[in-house]
Amino acid sequence: MPEGHTIHRLALDYAGAFVDGTAPRVTSPQGKFSDAAALLTGTPLVRTEAHGKHLFLGFGPTDAPDPAHWVHIHLGLFGKVTFEAVPAPPPTDTVRLRLANDTAYVDLRGPTTCALITDPEKQAIHDRLGPDPLRPDADPRAAYRRVSRSRTTVAALLMDQKVIAGVGNVYRAEVLFRHGIDPYRPGRSLTPAEWDAIWDDLTALMREGVRNNCTDTVRPEHTPEAMGRPPRVDDHGGEVYVYRRAGLPCHLCGDPVRTADLAARNLFWCPTCQRGRA
Repeated sequence: MPEGHTIHRLALDYAGAFVDGTAPRVTSPQGKFSDAAALLTGTPLVRTEAHGKHLFLGFGPTDAPDPAHWVHIHLGLFGKVTFEAVPAPPPTDTVRLRLANDTAYVDLRGPTTCALITDPEKQAIHDRLGPDPLRPDADPRAAYRRVSRSRTTVAALLMDQKVIAGVGNVYRAEVLFRHGIDPYRPGRSLTPAEWDAIWDDLTALMREGVRNNCTDTVRPEHTPEAMGRPPRVDDHGGEVYVYRRAGLPCHLCGDPVRTADLAARNLFWCPTCQRGRA
């Protein structure tokens, strides 16, 4: 499932392609979004927004203070968005939503959610999500209040979208490694200083992910060039410390990276480098 930086990048890409004062053509070749598409076509896309793994496209008059309509998109495990230059080929019947103008088109396939929602419904989604490190309104103290009261492992808490929105399996494994924190520590054992360091690092890493459209988490001194090691070969791309490196030697200590199931996802960590407190 795409992590939060990917959704924020999509919000920027949608805005760059269609928030230009013109009205895109909106269609649903698959048919599951046809009524909403008919309502939206010819209406300008005036705002895009992301919160965690949720994408919002706002349509309405360009001179109105707020969008009149919102499209809520959650890609889930199988959703995919593709941007291309025109001319657009005839869409296949797998395209849930297509936006097109005179210069570009974008197809959405296989999302878990693609729905036209009201302002109160949109607000309800925000209300159930934790703070997002990539949003200017994020409050890390709100996340720490939940973490500091919980006996749940910090690794599970970082994946709980009600605690912190947008963090997925890659960032949770990597940020815990970067700060030497045992993923099985209970949340309530984290000090405010440790949480602040985790939050600040997540914010910086995810901003880089938005900027580069790639998940790189190793520090400059640990890149393949700096260490004289082969670069990572993986479909996900990007250089990492422990994610999907089970059984391989840790870049820092050389001991094997471990994996285990935690919170219904594969956890990756180095038991030598992540002994406990940072």
